Amino acid sequence: MELQLRNGNVLKYDGAQVMGIINVTPDSFFSGSRCSGEANIRARVSEIIEEGGTMVDVGAYSTRPDADEVSAEEELSRLSAALPVVIGQLEALGCRDVTSGRYVAVSVDTFRADVANTCIESLGADIINDVSGGMLDEKMLDVVAETRSPYILMHMRGTPKTMQTLTDYPDGVTNAVIDFFAQQLEALDEAYERTGSSGSRGTVILDPGFGFAKTIEQNYQLFGNIPALKSSFPDYPLLVGISRKSMIYKLLDTDADHALNGTSILNALAVASGAEILRVHDVKEAADVVNQMKK
Repeated sequence: MELQLRNGNVLKYDGAQVMGIINVTPDSFFSGSRCSGEANIRARVSEIIEEGGTMVDVGAYSTRPDADEVSAEEELSRLSAALPVVIGQLEALGCRDVTSGRYVAVSVDTFRADVANTCIESLGADIINDVSGGMLDEKMLDVVAETRSPYILMHMRGTPKTMQTLTDYPDGVTNAVIDFFAQQLEALDEAYERTGSSGSRGTVILDPGFGFAKTIEQNYQLFGNIPALKSSFPDYPLLVGISRKSMIYKLLDTDADHALNGTSILNALAVASGAEILRVHDVKEAADVVNQMKK
């Protein structure tokens, strides 16, 4: 897999990569992922790197089902405090030097165009991770094009408040996701043309959106069709984010705190099916999976 950054630099990776999650929120569904205060954020960054993470994802708005609304001002305030700390710690660890081959890309998890633009242009983030795939903010794809940022395009319907009522897929969930990706990739092409953006484009990464506007059964149908997603979009890296989600713990009649084993099993299956990035809370366990899959 290759990741083309907005400045034209290309990061080359061997095998699947592990993206460690940092949530600067008080209400993320897995309490173990919540991180506040400079010291805790620095410690979490160091933990991600020590445990084998090669990317970091920073979020300030919980997108769990029925999540409360967070204003754009509050979201940006949280990210403005957190991102410089994350990047500063990565620099201190020697993980932001492209020429040395040790560059840990930082993604910002937001569906708001203005927030994404500020995080890319002013706060040092590399990747825009948009859970709505450009559907919740009409300016998002223009921001992606204008900044030429790598972009994680995820499938979701509705909002975090409404998504679990929008699970009707007459032609099947996999076909719906494939159609959505095709539609939004075309819309992104149009945004590049509309904005007259020059220079190289950032890499687009596709995320099927497990747990977003999908029933448990639909999640597993979609998961089983990862090879079909890969064959439909062979030129685009695929990200799988199933870490400790309800599709695991509800099936096992437990909770997020006890869903690590199920997560590791699905992560192994995802890598075997062609996933290039695992977005996870538990970095060491995911890195162990990836390393075992290389053998």
